[in-house]
Amino acid sequence: MTTYVLTVPVTYKRDNQEHTSYRRVGAVFENTKTDTGEAFLSIKLDFPVAVTELVAFQPKARDAEEGGDHI
Repeated sequence: MTTYVLTVPVTYKRDNQEHTSYRRVGAVFENTKTDTGEAFLSIKLDFPVAVTELVAFQPKARDAEEGGDHI
């Protein structure tokens, strides 16, 4: 299982120069369905923001051809 640190870029000025720092807001886990082998991402947030977990799936071939707004 691959994991990533989920961050938000924050831009600020110091000594009249613009800088960007990255603040951690959660983690992303790459998983695989056991029955089909299909990959999906699970996102865990460090703090509640209306929801505490989001899951993203790769679009199916017909969804990508039709515009992808189908569930």
